Amino acid sequence: MDDLFIDEASGSDSKGNSEMPRLSPTMPLAARMRPRDLSEYVGQSHILGEGKLLRRAIEADRFTSLIFYGPPGVGKTSLAELIAQRTESRFINLSGVESNVAEIRKAVETARQFQRTRGEITTLFVDEIHRFNKSQQDVLLPHIERGTVRFIGATTHNPCFYVNSPLTSRSQVFQLEPLSEEDLSKLLQSAVEDPERGFGKKAVHIHEDAARHLVRMCDGDARKLLTSFELAVLTTETNEESGEILIDLPVSEDSIQKKTVVYDADGDGHYDTISAFIKSMRGCDPDATLYWLAKMLHAGEDIRFIARRIVIAASEDVGMADSNALRVAVAAQQAVEFIGMPEARIPLAHAAGYLATAPKSNRAYTGINAAMKDVAEGRTLAVPPHLRTTTRKKLGIESGAVGSKDTTYLYGHDCEDGYIPQSYLPEGRVYYEPSNRGMEKRVGERLDHWRSQFEAGKDQSEP
Repeated sequence: MDDLFIDEASGSDSKGNSEMPRLSPTMPLAARMRPRDLSEYVGQSHILGEGKLLRRAIEADRFTSLIFYGPPGVGKTSLAELIAQRTESRFINLSGVESNVAEIRKAVETARQFQRTRGEITTLFVDEIHRFNKSQQDVLLPHIERGTVRFIGATTHNPCFYVNSPLTSRSQVFQLEPLSEEDLSKLLQSAVEDPERGFGKKAVHIHEDAARHLVRMCDGDARKLLTSFELAVLTTETNEESGEILIDLPVSEDSIQKKTVVYDADGDGHYDTISAFIKSMRGCDPDATLYWLAKMLHAGEDIRFIARRIVIAASEDVGMADSNALRVAVAAQQAVEFIGMPEARIPLAHAAGYLATAPKSNRAYTGINAAMKDVAEGRTLAVPPHLRTTTRKKLGIESGAVGSKDTTYLYGHDCEDGYIPQSYLPEGRVYYEPSNRGMEKRVGERLDHWRSQFEAGKDQSEP
C-alpha cells in the first residue's frame, strides 16, 4: 500500500519526486501558469540570479529552513514547490488559515515514517505562516531541529514581528519583491502563447496598450495579472472575420477596473508608505510627497493618522526654521476632522506641500532628545535657589543654599530689551543650537547676543 502513496497536495510520488500538479480545465490560469522549473520562474533575480545565495543553496541542496516574505502574487508558493522538485523531496502543503496543530503533527509523523523507512526528505510548506499562533509555530521547532522536515514558510507580513523569534532564528529569511513590469510582460506573453497552460489554442491577440494597462494596474502581482487577463479572454467573443479573440484597451480596462495597491493596514505596506511620505517632506520634494499621500488616500488610510504624522513632522523636521508650519499642520488636522473625505485630501495636500517646501531644522527635536537623555541617565539637577517658588522662599528653605551666591530672581521685563543675564540651568549645559536656515537664523542671532551678554556678566562678577 505504501508503494501507491501519493501526496495529493503536491503530486509527490512514493519515490520522493515532487511533480507539478496535473492540469485541469477548471484550474484558474494563474494556477496553470505556475513555473515547471527554475528556468521558467519569473522575477526575484536578487536572490535567484546566478551566484546568489538562495540559488546556490538550492543547486547544492544545502539548506534546512526558509521563510519567504513578500506581497501577494510574487511567487512564494511556486518557489517552494520548485525547491522541493529540484531537491527531489516530498512536498506537503499546509495553510496557516486552515490547518491546526493536529494536521501539523500528522504531516510531521508522515515525514518521519518516510525518513525512517525510505530515507526520503520531506519539504513542509506552510503558507501564511503568520496566521499560526505562537503554540502552533512552536510545534514545528523540535522537528526542524532534528531534521525531520525541511521547513519553508511564506508570509505577507514582516516575520520579525509576526513569526516567533525561535522560528526565524532557525530559518533563512528571504524577501521577495513585487514583479517588475518587464517580468509581468514576459509572463503575460507566455499566457497568450502557451498552447497547454495558456490560451495558445484560442488565437488570442492582445493590443500593446491593453497589455501595458494590465501590467501597470496589477502593481507587481502576477496572480492579479493572470486572473484579469483570463477574465478578459473568457468574456470576449471571437471575432467572426479573423477568428481571433481581440483584447483591446477597453476590454483590458473593464477586466481590471481599479489599480491594485499593495497596502496592508497593519503591515509593511502601511509603514513603508508613511515612511516614504515623511522622508519626502523632510527631503524637500513636494512631488514625491503628494504621490505617497495619494497612494495612502487611494488605499483607504486613516486620514487622521496622516494628519497626525504631518503635525509631528511640522515640529520635528521644520521646527523653528518656520514655526508657521505647525500652525498650518494643526489647521489641516482640524479641517480633516471637520470635513472628512474626499475633500480632506485638499487640506492634507496643502499642509504636506507647505512642509515639503519649507526650510528645515530639527534642532528643537534633537534638543529635547538630548535633554531627556540627560534627565534619564544623568544626575538630576536641583532647581537653582533664585528660580524656586515663592512658597519655598517664604519658608526660608533656600537660605544658606550650598554653592549659591545669588538667591534673587531678576525679572527680565524690568530691562529695556527684555533680557537680564542670569543663570537658569546649573553647569551651563546647551541643548538648543539654532541652525542658519529660515527664521531660525534670526533666532540664532538673538541667542548669540544674549549668550554674549551672559558671558560678559560672568566675567565682570568674577573676582
